[in-house]
Amino acid sequence: MTRRLILVGGVAFVVGVLVGGYLFSASQPRSFLALRECGASCYQPNDVAGLLASVGLQRAAALIPGVTKETDRCLAIRHPFARAHYHMVIFPKKDTEDIADVTDADQPDLMDCLRVIRALIVENGLRRYRVYTNGPARQDATYLHLHLETR
Repeated sequence: MTRRLILVGGVAFVVGVLVGGYLFSASQPRSFLALRECGASCYQPNDVAGLLASVGLQRAAALIPGVTKETDRCLAIRHPFARAHYHMVIFPKKDTEDIADVTDADQPDLMDCLRVIRALIVENGLRRYRVYTNGPARQDATYLHLHLETR
């Protein structure tokens, strides 16, 4: 019985490592989770939310509620807690934490997101809108995303 329990536990561990490796393989590395005094290197709630957003956008976009437009590189959803009349959140599918991390290699992804924003503006006849992003200290999820909103 003990051998069987150890075998099942070992198999579950290996499967967990493999599934976790697959899910997080395209995510940008974030600070390491420490168990004791870790100062700035601990995961903050917005870092965990960013990791989950990364996995969701790259591996399970079909399960995300409120999706209004999707391309191979970008996804737009209705803001779940919108305070504006019209509020969309646009995510590049490539994991990037912050606009300060954007490189020339990210240009196709960001341009695709701008095309999605343009399409939303045209389709909805928006005139008084704004497009913005927040820095990491102002993000609920540490994952680059753009807001399109009207008031």
